[in-house]
Amino acid sequence: MTMMKRHLLKLPHLRTRLANLHSLLFSPYGTTSCTKLPEEHNPVSNMLIDSFGRQHTYLRISLTERCNLRCQYCMPAEGVSLTPNSNILSQTELLRLAGLFVSSGVDKIRLTGGEPTVRKDIEDICLQLSNLKGLKTLAVTTNGITLARKLPKLKECGLSAVNISLDTLVPAKFEFLTRRKGHERVMDSINAAIDLGYNPVKVNCVVMRGFNDDEVCDFVELTREKPINVRFIEFMPFDGNVWNVKKLVPYAEMLDRVATHYTGLKRLQDHPTDTAKNFRIDDYLGTVSFITSMTEHFCAGCNRLRLLADGNFKVCLFGPSEVSLRDPLRQGADDHELAEIIGSAVKRKKASHAGMFDIAKTANRPMIHIGG
Repeated sequence: MTMMKRHLLKLPHLRTRLANLHSLLFSPYGTTSCTKLPEEHNPVSNMLIDSFGRQHTYLRISLTERCNLRCQYCMPAEGVSLTPNSNILSQTELLRLAGLFVSSGVDKIRLTGGEPTVRKDIEDICLQLSNLKGLKTLAVTTNGITLARKLPKLKECGLSAVNISLDTLVPAKFEFLTRRKGHERVMDSINAAIDLGYNPVKVNCVVMRGFNDDEVCDFVELTREKPINVRFIEFMPFDGNVWNVKKLVPYAEMLDRVATHYTGLKRLQDHPTDTAKNFRIDDYLGTVSFITSMTEHFCAGCNRLRLLADGNFKVCLFGPSEVSLRDPLRQGADDHELAEIIGSAVKRKKASHAGMFDIAKTANRPMIHIGG
């Protein structure tokens, strides 16, 4: 048989594969827009509505800049200078600001870091936050190193959702990436969360070419018999993480890899404010998602704001602009004055981020300061 005939025989299979991938990429369920939720479910004050009509009902609060790992994409090899403890928001200050956001329409709070579980008063913070009237979801994003032993109490204190960061299933690679040991403890935390009834347990995986892109299907296998939502995240540029576009594995490539291996991959309907494109494999208990910040941004549906551990307020993960809420708070500002500062910052939020190449050239804080 000639070479030409062999190629011709492959064409129907290739066309089918391309058609399947196209249907997954451009499914009608795959769009993320500014669509608003019904007012009765998500009332927000003008303070949280930007000039594009986006309603910001999700607040991410960084509890600390400290961490018990040294992940290469999060922290420079030489480390980072930490804010003095006196300039970190106290529990009272944090709860005061959180209460203002929730009373204004925020219904979801996520605790981040650094590593949030290293903050000694995290249980008290969870208990107080979970009692805020109008808050529907209290979540945490954690590296899982100490979570297994702390999670039962955190659940008692009202923690309702868990994301655990894990970028490799190979212990030696884990130690290389994080510059610390602890892979087994992270796996224990994932299982502990499942045993405590968290469903789904979200596992965040930053995919980097040449490091862990060969493990994509291994991560998918975690969803076969467990209520795990594996979330593949495109590698993003932040200060000190030596971002390079060559390390980026784009969403389309990751999806193609998964769709080729799993013929039962089906697109799910996303919430209008989802950062993730969500999928399920036939007969698998869990789900698979892709967070496509670099190649297919979801800025049009963004509902997220960030309160950093030092009290700075940030309206965009990738934007350098910040405004202090700690300073006016300590100077005696009342809730109306704080709301004016917050509202002005929200109104200045841009329609979208600048794009990955411009982001890479823009001064921003390391991820450990921002909290993701």
